[in-house]
Amino acid sequence: MASPDGKHRRSGTNGEAKPPDSKKLKLSALITDEEIQSEFSHHNASVARINNGSFGSCPQSVISAQQRWQLRFLRQPDSFYVNDLKPGVLESREAIRSIINADDVSEVSIVDNATTAAAIVLQQMAWAFAEGRFEKGDVAVMLHYAYGAVKKSMEAYVTRAGGRVVEVQLPFPVKSNEEIITEFKLALERGKLKGQRIRLAVIDHVTSMPSVVIPVKELVKICREEGVDQVFVDAAHGIGCVDVDMKEIGADFYASNLHKWFFCPPSAAFLYCRKSAKFSDLHHPVVSHEYGNGLAIESTWIGTRDYSSQLVVPSVVEFVNRFRGGIEGIKKRNHEVVVWMGKMLAESWGTSLGCPPDMCSSMIMVGLPSCLGIMSERDTLKLRTHLRDCFRVEVPIYYRAPKEGEIDPVTGYARISHQVYNKPEDYERFRDAIKKLVGDNFTCASLSA
Repeated sequence: MASPDGKHRRSGTNGEAKPPDSKKLKLSALITDEEIQSEFSHHNASVARINNGSFGSCPQSVISAQQRWQLRFLRQPDSFYVNDLKPGVLESREAIRSIINADDVSEVSIVDNATTAAAIVLQQMAWAFAEGRFEKGDVAVMLHYAYGAVKKSMEAYVTRAGGRVVEVQLPFPVKSNEEIITEFKLALERGKLKGQRIRLAVIDHVTSMPSVVIPVKELVKICREEGVDQVFVDAAHGIGCVDVDMKEIGADFYASNLHKWFFCPPSAAFLYCRKSAKFSDLHHPVVSHEYGNGLAIESTWIGTRDYSSQLVVPSVVEFVNRFRGGIEGIKKRNHEVVVWMGKMLAESWGTSLGCPPDMCSSMIMVGLPSCLGIMSERDTLKLRTHLRDCFRVEVPIYYRAPKEGEIDPVTGYARISHQVYNKPEDYERFRDAIKKLVGDNFTCASLSA
């Protein structure tokens, strides 16, 4: 199949385009530091952008590929729809299937984002209640630190339909995977107290705020042992950030954004659905002409819109394969550098990290000096705005409520990210900004609402 610029990529045995093999790239093809900065030259150079985790980043070469797809549609929409859209999305799905080690491309759908993927999974649960297959009070389990939009989806699709939601209470700061596993088992026990069945467990792979890598393989195994019907791993920060292998993880559903850590333009995500007859009734929440043809095909056409972000996955594969080790090498280096920068900040401020290094990904939580007076979530928003406006630092802040009896507790944590475009100066600017605030006897109470 022709790429959006009319050039033909290498074909596999089935005639589909095949991404280049990173192992065959010559050393001279590896991207240079100057080329990396050029790829991200559209970023605002005056801002220390250490928040890749929120919206991701997209290199210029991928943006250019996206624009070519957009123009191809605008030049001749009918031809694009008939000849290009479905084959192009299939090529993206096949690239994702290979990366995540899924059995079949039919198990991979491309949707807007992980929130849409969660709606697809939870929607089927609402239907099960409505059709009498689930009993009122049957349970769905999720982490207390689940993403806010997923919590709202639980409310909309599960609680409203008659289900009961049990939250896993996780500690933070966290010291070990065993703490998480223990709390997860306790939540499953609470779910079964009244003799009801646990129909679904929603498990984050990397929690958003606070950011911690969850031992998903162990938790999925526990779900199987405890008779949980279905397991959905919400991995908004999955592909490009942590190890993503469908056979090793073993979940029924797994969703990950492609625009956060995999360099796609916003917005795009994949939803993996393990091939099984009991999952055949999954549908996209936006019903259009492809309804009933399977989730992957339904998701390929949900009405007239811009599908270009879903079509550039082969271009992203080409981009990441310019780095030593491809996406695996990028992920490893991001982790190593963010740990290094996190330790530097904590040492400078006299604080500590929110979890051990092996429980963080390309993001890490760093304690902020308690003298800043972070006393509420509102304070975190005010401080974040102050850092943005006065110091040109973009970083999210997390509020941790103090425990009873704690003396001089750390109540504020910064979530720093590292991506290929970041430089040590970005973190040094953040370090110096906090040290200046401390030196000026600044507190959040001094900021207007």
